[in-house]
Amino acid sequence: MFTKFLKDESGAHVVEYALIIAIVSIALVLALQPLLIAAGFESVIARVVVCLSGSGCV
Repeated sequence: MFTKFLKDESGAHVVEYALIIAIVSIALVLALQPLLIAAGFESVIARVVVCLSGSGCV
């Protein structure tokens, strides 16, 4: 019974996806941290809105 449990890989994909999401999330937090520290959150949102509106990013 224990060997059958060890060979069962039905949840392996979920764990792999969770690890990928965790790594990407940590990378985003580390990449955006200097941006958020240098400017207030409101100015970051305003810059994103300007970039998404198509009038050019600053």
